[in-house]
Amino acid sequence: MEQLEIGASELGALSNMLRKVDFFAPLTVGQLEQVLSHVLLFSYAHGETVFHQGAPGDAFHIIYKGKVDVKLKRFLWLKKTVATLGEGDFFGEIALVSSEPRNATVACAAPTLLFTLLSADFQFVLGENPAAAKEMRSIAARRQFATAHQSEA
Repeated sequence: MEQLEIGASELGALSNMLRKVDFFAPLTVGQLEQVLSHVLLFSYAHGETVFHQGAPGDAFHIIYKGKVDVKLKRFLWLKKTVATLGEGDFFGEIALVSSEPRNATVACAAPTLLFTLLSADFQFVLGENPAAAKEMRSIAARRQFATAHQSEA
């Protein structure tokens, strides 16, 4: 993993991506601008793990370029890929609204660039807009429920 500088083209792409993420729909334009200033850009190699199932949830990610596999632990050593996400897809939103551990392992299925928002940097937005925070928690809960049921399949 390597942190990269965010240029004007990346910032424009990020702005467009955030507008398409249902999780950020409750935020005003001003709040989205505040979020943009805290987003980082990281480069990952093919096969590199972004995070492991059970690790502390501390960041939200949007795939700028590349793809990742979402894997759930089935047994002590066996993992099942439950989803492959590509450009514009996002994951880790539960980490922004709760301190729950990661419910899956995410690994890069190709060289990947991820926009990353640390949950500590996002807390100010939740504090400023309780209605948005409630909606985001609801969206995160629905996604968490869906993931939990995928692991049972």
